[in-house]
Amino acid sequence: MKTTLIRGAAALTLSLCALGAHAAGFGSNLIVNGDAEAGVSGWTGFDGTDLFQSVDYGSNWVKPSEPGPVNRGAKMFAGESSPYSAGAQTVDVGALTGAFASGKASFELSGYLGGWSSQGDNALLLVSFLDASSQSLGLAQLGPVTPADRGNQTGLLFRSTGGFVPVNTAKIEFILSMERLNSSDNDGYADNLSFVLNTAPVPEPGTYALMALGLGLLAAVKRRKN
Repeated sequence: MKTTLIRGAAALTLSLCALGAHAAGFGSNLIVNGDAEAGVSGWTGFDGTDLFQSVDYGSNWVKPSEPGPVNRGAKMFAGESSPYSAGAQTVDVGALTGAFASGKASFELSGYLGGWSSQGDNALLLVSFLDASSQSLGLAQLGPVTPADRGNQTGLLFRSTGGFVPVNTAKIEFILSMERLNSSDNDGYADNLSFVLNTAPVPEPGTYALMALGLGLLAAVKRRKN
């Protein structure tokens, strides 16, 4: 819970930053460079927090033979040496607010997350749905993947979730963060991150509860900051 609150506080702070936004539509991945093949292009760092890095698959990180995407390409994201590495990007979906008005537009969030051996370093992908005034309408979260999830092996595991896009959503912010819990390297890993909007309402069970949890988390973080 402590880690969740810390990351929630980071997300709350980052969401107040002025980020460049790109336009979006249905049926395609809205996360720019979610596979790290273009380095860290598309991701924006924040004052006081290292931006994660793009690294080659290999013996220093995750070997091509270890768990991960079948179509993994040459690179993946990994944390820097600091306790937290984070970056964000924002997509403008203001042109789609009419399609969101029914509350039946859905999203699919997926990606590969992981870490090194039995170490607890991990990655988290947070999605924040914002209105035109940048007020949060709800959250979706992917990860973290724990050492137990990985069987204490180095690698990345596939994770996915989905749900309905909140009514009045005008912007969607993606925050990828890596947390270092062991040794001197931040071995939170991520690759093949994807967020797709759909017109067909096929959310996973518990999505509304997830949204409510996200709003409650932000409220809790605000109380802690005060």
